[in-house]
Amino acid sequence: MRQRRYPSDMTGAEWALIEPLLPEPACETRAGGRPEKHPRREIVDAIRYVVDTGCKWRALPADFPPWRTVWGFMARWAACGVIGQIRDHLSGRIRREMGKGPRAVATDIDSQSVKAAETVGKDSRGYDAGKKINGRKRHLVVDTRGLPLLVLVTPASLTDRDAAKELLFRLRLMHPEITIVWADSAYAGKLVTWAKKYLNLTIKTVSRPKDASGFIVLPRRWVVERTWAWMMHARRHARDHERLVQHSETLITWAAIILMTRRITRRQSRRPNQPAPLGERGKVGSGRADVG
Repeated sequence: MRQRRYPSDMTGAEWALIEPLLPEPACETRAGGRPEKHPRREIVDAIRYVVDTGCKWRALPADFPPWRTVWGFMARWAACGVIGQIRDHLSGRIRREMGKGPRAVATDIDSQSVKAAETVGKDSRGYDAGKKINGRKRHLVVDTRGLPLLVLVTPASLTDRDAAKELLFRLRLMHPEITIVWADSAYAGKLVTWAKKYLNLTIKTVSRPKDASGFIVLPRRWVVERTWAWMMHARRHARDHERLVQHSETLITWAAIILMTRRITRRQSRRPNQPAPLGERGKVGSGRADVG
């Protein structure tokens, strides 16, 4: 086992959270298979290193497993839905620890346009005329505590309303208990009627006050904006480098998993009734929203 030396490396407590949620190795199943050459903890640490530092896959330090091995595990776990299951398990645990139900009934939706690297093909990129960005657009759904529930990556040229149909359809399939979606004015119009008619979802838009000037915090909307700020701490997401949109969605989900595992383990290591340090207040699982 390699020595823990990078800030992105998991602690023992974090690994104890992740290990039971990973699929069973093939060599331990009835069908059988070759034993895995590299410990899974090193694989997960390598994925976290790429997300946190933003380095190229080929530039993984030599003390990690080969980059092709790490990339292969990342792609296979994403394809079989393991990463989404880990995200949902961790978010449900945080909600229960906060005295909430494990599943949200109210959510917040927003999008973010980012520039795309030269590795992103023309078929999955576009030009966002409003933001003047040539790249991709990330669409995110979070609960009222800012915990990510679903992410969708599209060309930046796709409007928020058009992308929201696909995003909300997936959200309804994965989370049938959700009833309310808070959004900004970009999601107003026919989308509200469509979501109510076909998905039985209520979209409530929060508009900026007409007499407001400069930056203001909008009710409900600040939750998802804060989550975007958390995600951008991972340098991999300052620009989109992934050739496939599903891999881009996967690495964004990994950034959320890193945030949640750190949050849970910090709470476990803190003594009962001990207040959180100032630097931890307002992070994953905290906030003033009181619905869902």
